[in-house]
Amino acid sequence: MRPETVLITGCSSGIGRATAEAFLDDGWTVYATARDTDDIADLGEREGCRTNTLDVTDDSDVRNVVNRMLRQDGRIDCLVNNAGYAQFGPTEEVDTEEVQQQFEVNVHGPHRLTKAVLPHMREAGEGTVVNLSSVAGRISMPGGGAYSGSKFALEAMTDSLRWE
Repeated sequence: MRPETVLITGCSSGIGRATAEAFLDDGWTVYATARDTDDIADLGEREGCRTNTLDVTDDSDVRNVVNRMLRQDGRIDCLVNNAGYAQFGPTEEVDTEEVQQQFEVNVHGPHRLTKAVLPHMREAGEGTVVNLSSVAGRISMPGGGAYSGSKFALEAMTDSLRWE
């Protein structure tokens, strides 16, 4: 039997990188992704790790990574939506375009990836989606309206997905 597979976004550093390393240590086949593959080249040197460019705001990038997983391994067992960033500033001073980009990465990105993998998980009869959020998704603070708003939205989507 082939190892289980996981697609992880935002593996350049921090939680994404640590998550990729943990899955590799457990013997999974890891698809570690980042906008710049130079940032994850060293992960690609580990056995069982496949790196890929992935901008979570780009439909074709999402399609390419999911199709690669299916071609090479024939399965998608887990998705870890980790990619994200924080846009800070007083609400009245943050440009609408910056808020839109915050939601594009932190909300629409995970939604885009979840939509891409769920049909394959459903067909397999199992699968796990993990959406990384923040305490800011439950409690907002001054200067964090855009970021908290995106994480509140991600929390709501995740809560709904759990029931669905």
